[in-house]
Amino acid sequence: MKFAVRYYTKTGHTKMLADAIADAVGTVAQTVAVPLEEDVDVLFLGSAVYATKLDDEIVKFIDSINVNVGKIVCFSSAAILSGTYKQVKQAAEAKGFTVADEDFFCKGAFGIIAKGRPNADDAKAAGEFARKFID
Repeated sequence: MKFAVRYYTKTGHTKMLADAIADAVGTVAQTVAVPLEEDVDVLFLGSAVYATKLDDEIVKFIDSINVNVGKIVCFSSAAILSGTYKQVKQAAEAKGFTVADEDFFCKGAFGIIAKGRPNADDAKAAGEFARKFID
């Protein structure tokens, strides 16, 4: 299977998760500034909640995809809300992409809320989650 990992982060939290996922599936995590250039079976797409919504960079990336993607698997972190799954799913399905029914979410620090998260245990859990998609 062919995997790709793309993410957008302002704090580095999502990069930590992206790197763990990429290591688990044998690829390299890249930011959404790097377009997909070849077909993939699974695209792990990482984001975080910023001011209660999905950042526009993720929507722009989804809109820019012009290769075949078997399915998108979401991962995210947030201090208060429960992640970006619903927002990514809506944007991706509007463009005709299939989104996996399950996503990976963990707490992410914002000020004193969820301080120190994501942490090494969260990164390990993200890698274990990603391994489920290896046939």
